[in-house]
Amino acid sequence: MDALAATLVWLDYGAVAVFGATGALAAARQKHDIITFGFFAAVTGVGGGTLRDLLIGAPVFWVDRPGYILACLAAALAVWVFGAGQARMRVLLWLDALGMAAYCVVGAAKAGALDVPPFSAVVMGTLTACFGGVIRDVLAHEPSILLKREIYVTCAMVGAGVFVVLELAGLPSVPAGIAGFLAAFVIRTGAILWGWSLPGFPGRGRDRGRPEGDEPT
Repeated sequence: MDALAATLVWLDYGAVAVFGATGALAAARQKHDIITFGFFAAVTGVGGGTLRDLLIGAPVFWVDRPGYILACLAAALAVWVFGAGQARMRVLLWLDALGMAAYCVVGAAKAGALDVPPFSAVVMGTLTACFGGVIRDVLAHEPSILLKREIYVTCAMVGAGVFVVLELAGLPSVPAGIAGFLAAFVIRTGAILWGWSLPGFPGRGRDRGRPEGDEPT
């Protein structure tokens, strides 16, 4: 963690602000007021990191450092002032991709710094990157990205995994973190631009609303 010190601080704040912006953009799509903008931004920005800290027994990162909440509120204000236009959903997708790629590395790095085992550090990185977006989608009554075939959680797992494995192999933390970020972002870019997805469960699915055993022929 010492090797990542300054980089992680800026990356952490940047990821929180980016996720906060995606929360505010979700509020914009629902035509909410400025207070709800701030609430969406804060919950989305710090949600994943809060879950991580609670699970690994660390002090919740934003409680003693209100700058994280202020970063979310600043992102919400920026979206309120500059966020109008037809491209909002596209902007949300790309901001979310950047935040996810940064946060999976930050989450894994913090877990590793607290002597969490490598596999668990990857899980913590994945949760850090994904949970805030889940909360955002629930609050905005939007279909969760987790329920779509499009790759999302996989990107966070790969990014966190690349970072942890490279650190275990002896690579310094900063280049390992950059590699993890790029791995997550490149895969997410493929999912956004070309619809990359993992294979679904094989076989015929049951029609929604049709009683079990009453399959179409």
